[in-house]
Amino acid sequence: MFGWEFPPHNSGGLGVACAGMARALVRAGERVHFVLPRTQEVSGAEIDFCFADVEQDLFDITAVDSKIYSPYASSREYQKRLKQDGDMPSIYGNTLLAEVLRYGQKAAAIARETDHDIIHAHDWLSFPAAIAARAESGAPFVAHIHATEIDRTGGQGVNSQVYEIEKRGFEAADRILAVSEFTRQILIKHYGIDPEKIGVAYNGIDSEEKERLPGVLKQLSDRGGKLVLFLGRITLQKGPDYFLEAAKRVLEIRDDTYFIMAGSGGMQTEMIERAAELGIGDRVFFPGFVRGQKIDQLYQSADLFVMPSVSEPFGITPLEAMMNQTPVLISKQSGVSELLDHALTVDFWDTDKMADRINAVLEHPALYGALSTHGYQEVNQISWDDTAETLIAAYGDLAVAR
Repeated sequence: MFGWEFPPHNSGGLGVACAGMARALVRAGERVHFVLPRTQEVSGAEIDFCFADVEQDLFDITAVDSKIYSPYASSREYQKRLKQDGDMPSIYGNTLLAEVLRYGQKAAAIARETDHDIIHAHDWLSFPAAIAARAESGAPFVAHIHATEIDRTGGQGVNSQVYEIEKRGFEAADRILAVSEFTRQILIKHYGIDPEKIGVAYNGIDSEEKERLPGVLKQLSDRGGKLVLFLGRITLQKGPDYFLEAAKRVLEIRDDTYFIMAGSGGMQTEMIERAAELGIGDRVFFPGFVRGQKIDQLYQSADLFVMPSVSEPFGITPLEAMMNQTPVLISKQSGVSELLDHALTVDFWDTDKMADRINAVLEHPALYGALSTHGYQEVNQISWDDTAETLIAAYGDLAVAR
C-alpha cells in the first residue's frame, strides 16, 4: 500500500483515512506493507512500514517536516515553505511534483523486494509509485481516490500536471475505489473513466467513548455564549468564506455567538481580513492548526460543527464531531452527506439557509439534543471494518480475474 502521510505526521484527513483502513485490514487478517516516501516515526506497530528514502539515508526522524510535505499544498505553497526552511534546503525536491516523481522512482525496487499480491495507492501523490510497482511485479493495482484536482480547485485553475497524473493513474489501475458516489461521478464526468471500473468505499471512524475534556473558551460558554466551529484546511475547497458570510447573518440576529475557524491554509490571512471587513473580527477566533486532544476539546466546546465545503469527496471531520456528541451541519456537496441521516445539510453557497440552520440549533435545545444523541448513535455504527470488507472484496475480485 503506497501512501503519502501517516499519523502522527499527517496534515489532514488523508493520513487519518490511511491509518484507519490499514489497521482494519490487519484486524481482518491481511498483511499490510505500508510504504511512505520518507522516514518518519509512525503509530501502527501491527503494520509493516517501508520508507522509500532508506537507501539514500537522507532523513532522520527529527528532520521530517510534515508541513512541507503536506499532500494538500499547491506547488506555490510547497516552494514557499521550502524557502522558509533554513536547515534542510538540499533534502527536498524543488517542487512537490519532483518529490512525487522521486517517490515513484523508488517504487520498482520496493516492489521487487517485498512480497505482495495487490498494489493499493492513495491519491495522485502515490499513483506514479503504484504504476512503477505494477510494471515491476505485475500485481493488480487499486487506485484509491480521496480528493481530485477538481475538488481542490473548485474546477478553476486546475493544475494540468496533477490532473494528468491522476488521469494516468485511473487509466492504469485495474480497479478504482472512490470515497463516495459524489467522487465517483467526478471521475466519470471530468476524467472520462468507465463507470464499471469504479467502486465506492466509504471512509469510517474508530468508535470510542471520548473522555469529556475541559472546554476551551469556557468563560464564554459560562456566560451563555454559543460557539460554532469550522475545523479544516482554510482553502477554497473547504468554503471558509461561506462560513464567514453565514456568521455575519447569524450575528445580525443573536450577538451572543462566537465562531472558531481552526486550521491553516492559503486563505487564512484573507479570512482574517474578511472577518474584519464584515465587522465581526471580534467574534471570530483563528487558533491555527490543531491536532490530538485539542481537536476533541474544540468539538466538545462547540454547540455546532459546520463543514461548508464547496467540493468534499468525503469529509471525516463530521464523524469526529459526532463522536464527540456535537451536532453537525454539512454541505450537500460532500460524500459524507450520502452516509448520514442525523446531520443537517445545506448547499454551500446558500449562506442565508446556512445561517438559518445555525440559528435553529442554537435557539432550540430540543433540536440540539436530538442531533447530539442520534448523531452519536449513528456514528458508532460507522466503522473502518466496513471499509476493510469493501477493500478485501475488491482485492478478491482482482485475484480471480488475474
